[in-house]
Amino acid sequence: MRIVSPAEAVSGIQSGNQVYVQCAAATPSVLLDALVARAPELRDVGMIHLHIEGPGPHLRPEMATHFRHRALFVGPNARQAVNEGRADFVPVFLSEVPHLFERGAIELDAVLVNATPPDAHGFCSLGTSVEAMHAAIRSARTVIVQLNRSMPRTLGESFIHVDDIDLAVEVDVPPYEYTSGTIGDVERRIGEYVAELIPDGATLQLGIGAIPSATALALIHHKDLGIHTEMFTDAVVDLVEAGVVTGARKQRNRGKIVTAFMMGARRLYDFVNDNPMVEMRSVDFTNDTHIIRSFTTMTAINSAIEVDLTGQVVADSIGNRIYSGVGGQMDFVRGAALAPEGRAIIALPSTAANGTISRITPSLACGAGVVTTRAHVRTIVTEWGVAELFGRSLRERAAALIAIAHPDHRDQLRSEAHRLGFG
Repeated sequence: MRIVSPAEAVSGIQSGNQVYVQCAAATPSVLLDALVARAPELRDVGMIHLHIEGPGPHLRPEMATHFRHRALFVGPNARQAVNEGRADFVPVFLSEVPHLFERGAIELDAVLVNATPPDAHGFCSLGTSVEAMHAAIRSARTVIVQLNRSMPRTLGESFIHVDDIDLAVEVDVPPYEYTSGTIGDVERRIGEYVAELIPDGATLQLGIGAIPSATALALIHHKDLGIHTEMFTDAVVDLVEAGVVTGARKQRNRGKIVTAFMMGARRLYDFVNDNPMVEMRSVDFTNDTHIIRSFTTMTAINSAIEVDLTGQVVADSIGNRIYSGVGGQMDFVRGAALAPEGRAIIALPSTAANGTISRITPSLACGAGVVTTRAHVRTIVTEWGVAELFGRSLRERAAALIAIAHPDHRDQLRSEAHRLGFG
């Protein structure tokens, strides 16, 4: 490992190279800025990553000829580029992202990493985001790391050794912070319905956003919950401090919060720092259906953009416009459904656009992509109640979903269901 300046660290990246960037709160902003500063001398550099926090300077319109983003999950800063054709979207299960690199489907010339300085044994922690980093580091020809004094030192499968690092820069840049959306009355009611479905001792996939946060608030009187998830936020810290999350009844990794990355406030990053309760693992472990189904009462909580009357779940697009990605929804929906006493929940508000649009729809919007199929879906929750779809016919599903749609839209949905032969 050589310690160099940011400019020198990225100087070997050439036109046409393929570069993987660490995701979410761990976005290596110093290295990314240094690379973008070289834009005038570069063309068609592939920038491959999941959602990253920060401005995403390589995604600006004027960078289109210099950098081409290959999105494995589309965050807010990449949506415009993807939908304008300046970036590409790759539909892929989160569990399979490491396989893209290991099997050569995507070849990497370099990887940009944000890690802690080495400890006495030469190991650097990947901090807030492990995701697919080990596969990317093994596959890339050049490993470039910003050794970050402000990155929390997380434990588990989180470490890389200095012998695996080619170039490094020394920085002191806190990981990006994230604030969950405001919990309104709709989210609160959804959270209460979801919490009623969760037994004491269950293992949870609890993600990001207002609905997971509201669910966490409603779980405050539960006992011995466990966490096995792809990511988590400050809401889990609240449950740990309240004595709700102990992991005492987990069938594996007992007593551990297992995750691939996290996003939240400084409080979250302080909580995970050197905390043996938090075990970082790659997404090919956290999102492995075989692992997920091994928890007896695994409960997966995911969201959706729209659900049609047959139970098809759209989670990555609004019509033809890509909004996010496939992510880990199907990994956890299928894994939880196969668990002995598991439950796969899709939770969403009943309306959008200030109540003018029903998110329970007769049929999907033109171009919308199905992430969870009607055969995989089990439980749908809105602020109006719970619809259990497993084993139900299309006619029965339509009736159950109309019952949890917003009352203002139910008559129209009944009329459409009758027209479609579901009434």
